[in-house]
Amino acid sequence: MKRTLTKLIHEGDYVAEVDVALIDSEEGWAPYISLDDASKLDDVREALRQGNLHKAAQLGKVFAVTPLTSKVAEEQIEYKTN
Repeated sequence: MKRTLTKLIHEGDYVAEVDVALIDSEEGWAPYISLDDASKLDDVREALRQGNLHKAAQLGKVFAVTPLTSKVAEEQIEYKTN
């Protein structure tokens, strides 16, 4: 039995969402992912490390991550509570 799982790969200022098939089995180390999906995750990670966003985007959804300073986070929390 297979089900889809979305893995997040974070490298530098980018995060990629990559869908992989999670394989459930009565034998062995279930659940697990296929060798092809493991390679796909490695390829996405390497592409992000090299700054090759085009290649990474061919294998999953790529997002830019913007770190928030504690002051910005405090302002957001204050805004939501008012």
